[in-house]
Amino acid sequence: MGVLLVVVCAAGSVITVLQVGDREPMLTLARPVNVGHVLAPQDLRQVPMSAGSGTDVVPASQASSVLGQPVAYSLPAGTLLSRSALGHPQVPPAGQGVVAVAVKAGQAPPDIAPGATVSVIVAPNSGTSSTTGSTSSTASGGPWQAAVVSVAPQTNDQSTVVSLQMPTATARQVAAIPPGQLALVAVPAGGQ
Repeated sequence: MGVLLVVVCAAGSVITVLQVGDREPMLTLARPVNVGHVLAPQDLRQVPMSAGSGTDVVPASQASSVLGQPVAYSLPAGTLLSRSALGHPQVPPAGQGVVAVAVKAGQAPPDIAPGATVSVIVAPNSGTSSTTGSTSSTASGGPWQAAVVSVAPQTNDQSTVVSLQMPTATARQVAAIPPGQLALVAVPAGGQ
């Protein structure tokens, strides 16, 4: 019985070593890149990955074939680089729109970054009268879920412009809401 246990453990070790040994270096992004960014050597790093993963991830041995290529989407650091992520900008994709929202301190998490998922909430200005009815008409349908595409702090008025990607019709609704009446809440991807 003891000999059988030793043989089974040895066989398991051999199988594990063979599977782990069948890894190939693949390319990932070393830092976040924005749509249209042309890839340079400092944008890439290598990570070991199973060779038979079935994805179109670019092997590290083909790094020269992606250098100088633009990325089609904004991607966070650590993303496995696939051939489908390269090429002409694909933002926004069909059926989606990108809307710019100016938020002041307290209307969005201070560390919000591209790739984050947010819930867009109508938060009327304190000076807006509830009897005007304008707030209720613009707020219909909210809150809305969106993906943060970019964040650009503005130096002139202490606001930050956050570009949000969402369905086209929703982006139009959000664009119609007066400045200062939106707040962003960070939520898990797919969350409300």
